Amino acid sequence: MTGTDTGTDTGTDTGTDTTADTGRGRAGGGDRLRPGTAVTPLRAGLHLRGRRGSVTLEGSTAVPVVWGLLEEPLRSGRLTQFREGLEPGSAVRVAVDTLVGQLADHDLLVPGPPAAEHPSVEAAVVRWIDATAAHPADAAAALATARAEVLARDLAAPPAAAALRALEACGLPVTGIPDPGLPGDRVLLTVRAAGYGRAVATGLGGATGYVTAPGSAAQARADAAALEARLTDRAGSAGEPQSPEVPGAFAALLAGAAAHRLLCAAAGLPDPAAEGEDPRLLPGIPAVLLADTRPARADHHSWLGPERIDADRRVRLAPPAGLDEALRRVTALGEHRCGPLPGPLPGELPQLPVPLATCTLPGPATQNAGTPRTLTGGGPRLDLARLELFCRAAELLLGDTAFTVGADPGHARGRALRHAAARRLAAAVPDGRTAVDPARWSGHPQLRHWWTTLTDRLAVAARLEVHRAAPRAQAYRAVVRRAPAGPGRGPGPVLGEAVEATPGDAASFAALAAVTAACTAAAGPSAGRPRPSGGAVAPLAAAGARTAAWEDLGWTGGWLAELAGREEDFQNTLHRLSGAGPAALAPASSAPEPAGLLRSFGFTVLRTAEETR
Repeated sequence: MTGTDTGTDTGTDTGTDTTADTGRGRAGGGDRLRPGTAVTPLRAGLHLRGRRGSVTLEGSTAVPVVWGLLEEPLRSGRLTQFREGLEPGSAVRVAVDTLVGQLADHDLLVPGPPAAEHPSVEAAVVRWIDATAAHPADAAAALATARAEVLARDLAAPPAAAALRALEACGLPVTGIPDPGLPGDRVLLTVRAAGYGRAVATGLGGATGYVTAPGSAAQARADAAALEARLTDRAGSAGEPQSPEVPGAFAALLAGAAAHRLLCAAAGLPDPAAEGEDPRLLPGIPAVLLADTRPARADHHSWLGPERIDADRRVRLAPPAGLDEALRRVTALGEHRCGPLPGPLPGELPQLPVPLATCTLPGPATQNAGTPRTLTGGGPRLDLARLELFCRAAELLLGDTAFTVGADPGHARGRALRHAAARRLAAAVPDGRTAVDPARWSGHPQLRHWWTTLTDRLAVAARLEVHRAAPRAQAYRAVVRRAPAGPGRGPGPVLGEAVEATPGDAASFAALAAVTAACTAAAGPSAGRPRPSGGAVAPLAAAGARTAAWEDLGWTGGWLAELAGREEDFQNTLHRLSGAGPAALAPASSAPEPAGLLRSFGFTVLRTAEETR
């Protein structure tokens, strides 16, 4: 018998556990089938689906027969007595234990007693708790002692009135409290039980409604203020009305969502944000609910406000394990409605001959009049371009040259060391003895591709030089310059540069940077110059990635895999050449706020080597 998950877990489970305690031992076990679980018979199996999980059991025509014996004891809470009546080790006992084990693994069993033993809890809430809670009786007991409050400037206004109705419908004692200090559209909902208090806030920012994650009353107030400011600013930049007319039903839906989150917090149930298992949400980061009317939609987003009062808001995620995870965090931080940092996207930019991404730095449009607020960059792949552009945007917000940002410590260190080495070598007196023979680097497949793109497809007249960073050092700087307009003229402007462990890699990344510069110039002025980051991202991009045997250096995946293998040694070489490496930014109240937010999401912020000397 196999159980194929179609709900809260993923994968295929094979139920082969035949121990006597299978039904009670896995996933907490249970005596009853979770109320609300629907059963669909199949030709050779069953499909069961509940509120928080579902599973398909198939592989034998005996499965429906076993279920016919088991269903009534499961629904009535007599599983233990039923199993005790079966002979240990018999075929029926083994089949029952296997089936019960699958139900337990997929959260379709709950322990007794049912929540209905607490008559002070509303009947509809009892059914909801039974269908949702891991321990329904405990959840009902917590709600039985809960007391709720609704705070608003005008308790008769639609948002506050809807919140009062939602909590009253749950059977909670509710008190309405006027609070002249709250904005007109904001409502604060609180609940207290046995000295434990939680709160959520709901309101509007422009035409977007929100519900904060549960927290203390002070945290809910701070989150609401920050969200409203962000959403209102976004609406203003998009030309949307600042005080739009919102349908009454929309206010009621927001209030119901707020009451739902508050009720779950009071009963010790999982937050509704976790129910859909949205892969965009980051475990450990609270989520806010955002809702719009046009188009009608509501979804949760990982979000931290500037004031992190509660302990769960002072979270600090571990560095991402790979590129996909890093980009999930970039997406969360750059969410276009509530994200505090710019989110790089391809937009309408062409993706050939080089993938491009763009973002707009936050801040009033009138700030630094005449200074571009749009940042554009590229990379060998779009995902690499997005990550590089995000890090560069964060650096500009932190103070440009003072800090270096990376997805993890190795990525940040590689970017910082390359940038420091490029600045030092650019300022050094030219020495012809360090020039590297083109025969050593001109055959690199990546160089041939990007150089042909630059000089033939884009028709850019350019020159490429590669120099060793120091005698006998395995570090090289490559520079692409625009060719002089005529004889006797000095060197042209730099189009691209790179510092890498081999002359071929340095030349390839410099040519790629030149192609990117030529393509982004057509998109308009950029807010900041790119840094020579090159292969710093290679270990992150190669982590967990499968590279086929035929992927040589001409393929981006094969190239990144080879770069990843020598990145650590290369960083150590650059560290020795510079005499100082970047140091981690120590937590301090004087540090720019984006640094603390980036660290919370697992990013690394370093001071540049020059700053730490």
